[in-house]
Order: sequence, then structure tokens, then C-alpha cells
Amino acid sequence: MIMMKLKYLFDNRDLAEMLLGNWKYDGNSLDMFKYYRISSNAIYPFQSEGTTRFLRFAPVMEKDKTNIIAELEFIRYLRSNQFSALRAVSSNNVHELITIKTPWGEYYAAVFDKVPGVRMTDVDFDENIMFQFGKTLGHLHKLSSMFIPTNRRWSYQDVLSWMSNILSDFQNKEPALREVELLQRFFSKIPKTNDNYGLVHYDFELDNVFYDEATGICNVIDFDDAMYHWYVMDIEQTLDSIKEAMGPTRYAWGRECFLNGYKNEYPIDDEMLSLLPAFRRFADLYSYTRILRASAEKWSNEPKWLADLRVKLDISMKRKLANFGNVLLISM
Repeated sequence: MIMMKLKYLFDNRDLAEMLLGNWKYDGNSLDMFKYYRISSNAIYPFQSEGTTRFLRFAPVMEKDKTNIIAELEFIRYLRSNQFSALRAVSSNNVHELITIKTPWGEYYAAVFDKVPGVRMTDVDFDENIMFQFGKTLGHLHKLSSMFIPTNRRWSYQDVLSWMSNILSDFQNKEPALREVELLQRFFSKIPKTNDNYGLVHYDFELDNVFYDEATGICNVIDFDDAMYHWYVMDIEQTLDSIKEAMGPTRYAWGRECFLNGYKNEYPIDDEMLSLLPAFRRFADLYSYTRILRASAEKWSNEPKWLADLRVKLDISMKRKLANFGNVLLISM
């Protein structure tokens, strides 16, 4: 999912090496930088004493520091309760998050250990794996329901306000702004309880979960998009990724296996599951707004990969825009 402005998607290994200097690393492992990826953050792999780790960084203008600090606190909490989340690695000055001024601007940076296992997108799905996948999310929500944070992460209400502010700067914004208002009204009618609402991963999709065949454990990465929302938001995002991976013929089976695993760990009632279409609308609107913001600035002589990316992003935005403002045919 694109979040950073497109101008930050260019490979900058000099910047990555400068930031990495705040952690211990094996100098001969920097050739791993060629496997970088950039979307909502820049991610560069490297090794430290033979252990594979990932440097994650983004410009301070693209992130909220309070949210990052809250993300790291939540990860520590989950790991302290035996949840299989990635581990943040302290820098040389014993901080998990650093802020540093560079010739390219000011950046936030953190480092995480590589988790064991194979990315779920590369796994041959069977009933046990899908059950464990669902059980892992259920475990996450169970722990979230008991989490008392020191640092407050933003909520879906903050996200809706952020979207409204971003959209107000663009032309032809009315359909998307109507969607913001529609969702604000709809969500205001859903009861919030300690059992159904809390800090969600938000991006609990197949590419952010690694299955370790040796242990049968699902290891979870990328809590960057976490927010306070109803737990069913995570379920919708996950089911959407399952549908995309499995296709329509196997989706019903995958959905059932996943939900069976989830319910084995944490309860979810049919009434909340009936609201999944509304949460899809939230996800589509959030994605639309982030892409709109990220791709607004254009330059002459853009490289082919960037021009191709713009085409894909425009198609995605138009598909999402088609549903904005339509009545939600869900009774509350």
C-alpha cells in the first residue's frame, strides 16, 4: 500500500547506509541493499553478526512520531505475552527509534529482526495452516483487548479526520468527502466494547505473516498501520487478501478455516461479521486518499517504472471511487 509521496520511492543506498550507521552491521552485507523495497516505508535488508535484519526508515514529514512510538510499545507488549511478532533492535545509543538529520532531510529509522518462516503468500494452504492463521489474529485481538498503552496510537476517527483534511485540498473531492461523512455516521452507531474494539494490526494480510513449518507458528510483521478500530476491521482486511490469493473457487473454504481458527482463540459474533462491507469501504477510502496524496506531485521525464506505477494507481483509485457515496445496505 502506497503511503509515502512518490518522490520518496527512489533507491537511496547512501542514505540507508548513513542511517544504518546507528546500529551494528556486517559491512560485507550491504550488497543485500539491492533487495530493498519502498512503499509506506523504505526497507533495506542487511546482516549483523550473521543475523538478517531490516532497516526501516521514512521522512519525518511522512510519519507521526507518536504513532511510531506507540507501535513499538505495542510490539513489546505482544512479545512479552508470547505473541510471535517481529522484534525491534536497539540502536547503538539504546533507542529503538532514532531521528536523524541527513543531507536528504530528517528521517525516522528503526531496525527489526527477520522473523522465521515463509511468507504466507508462498505457502501451500491447507486446513491446519489456515486455522493457525486465523488463530494468530484471534490471539492478537485477545491481547489487544487487555492492552493498557502508555502512548496512544491514532484511531479510525483520527484517520477519517485526516482523510477529510487531505481530500479538502483536491479538486473533484465531493464523492470521497461524502464517503467520509457516510462512514462517520455509520460507525457512530456501532457499539464499542472492550471485547469488540481495540488496537488492530490493520494490515494483517498474507504478505505480512510468515508461517514457520518447523514450529507451526505464524510470525507477524509490519505494525506500521495499526490503529484503534473494531477488531472486525482486521478480519475484513485478512479475508480480502485470502480471496485475492485463493480466487473465488477456494475462498469459501479458506474463509471458513480462517474464521474457525480465529473463533478458537477469540469470539466474534455474526452481527459484527455482517458489517464487513462497511469496513471494506473504510479500507478502500483510506487507500484512495493515501494514493491521491502520494501521487499528486508530478515531474517531467519520470522513469518508466514510475509512469507504470501511476497507471496502476489510477486504475485502483477509479475502482474505489465508483462506490463512494453509495448507501450502505446494512442494517444496524
